[in-house]
Amino acid sequence: MTIELGDLMPHFTALDAHGNTFDSRDYVGKKPLVIYFYPKDNTPGCIEQACGFRDQYQEFKDLDVEIIGISSDSVDSHVAFAKQYQLPFILLSDGDKSIRKLFGVPSGLLGILPGRVTYVVDKEGKVILVFDNSINATKHISKALEAIKAIGSNQ
Repeated sequence: MTIELGDLMPHFTALDAHGNTFDSRDYVGKKPLVIYFYPKDNTPGCIEQACGFRDQYQEFKDLDVEIIGISSDSVDSHVAFAKQYQLPFILLSDGDKSIRKLFGVPSGLLGILPGRVTYVVDKEGKVILVFDNSINATKHISKALEAIKAIGSNQ
């Protein structure tokens, strides 16, 4: 299964960097989401991407959007990653890659690394952007912000 434009975001739960259970149903109907899947904590592209979302975080918050980063790293790895780079948004641990499979995130870079895909979901849970680009990690931030601003102007 691959999530595409216009699809409803699938329901999922996972542990966040504080060890709490995150449930996607707690957000649907309340606020738009930027859900980005990334390969691995503390790798150059992933640091660049996470810090890009961090640096633009207030702009997303001003638009009432929550950012969620997902990788297969452990909760402990996410805790250290978030602390080291002062990441204010939600990081979820997908150790068994079940959320990645649920969204249909493909492998990136010759199938060696997990793919880097960003989904923007409107307030009602409908996917309005799927951006798949394993090479240009920072492009995900501007694409997500563009999509969020577009739904704001269409309401």
